[in-house]
Amino acid sequence: MNYNKAILLGNITRDIEQKSLPSGQTVVTFGLATNRVYTDQAGAKQQQTEFHNIVAFGKLAEICARYLTKGGLVLAEGRLQTRNWTDQSGIKKYRTEIILENMQMGPKRSSQDNDTSHQPTNNTNTNNRPVATPSLEEIPVINADEPYSSETEEIDPKNVPF
Repeated sequence: MNYNKAILLGNITRDIEQKSLPSGQTVVTFGLATNRVYTDQAGAKQQQTEFHNIVAFGKLAEICARYLTKGGLVLAEGRLQTRNWTDQSGIKKYRTEIILENMQMGPKRSSQDNDTSHQPTNNTNTNNRPVATPSLEEIPVINADEPYSSETEEIDPKNVPF
């Protein structure tokens, strides 16, 4: 038995590109960036970013085109597929993509998160009183090289944003 499954949680790197196949079926493509945080041999924290090509078809593609935007957080589940073709100069090209089978959107960003022109530059209002700055809910980063401790805060599955 074989198994081909990819599950990614990351941010959309470019606007969704929507097209129609000759059959009339909708297809969308977009990029997804995932980050890996680790500690190097010198003890310094390092971050490595991977970029993934995502393709969706049919109803799922229509939902992606309607609701996903550049910068948004997405949980993408699908299968790996590699296409190949020969370009105009005769060179064989390859592209590995994730064919989307399931998708969950992250927390909705407020308009204030997207538009900073109406936010005060210092966190005070017109009466010079402190104002809370709205922000996205923080998603914890769990490093693979840090051992799990039962003393750490437990995650309640009911409070996970997906």
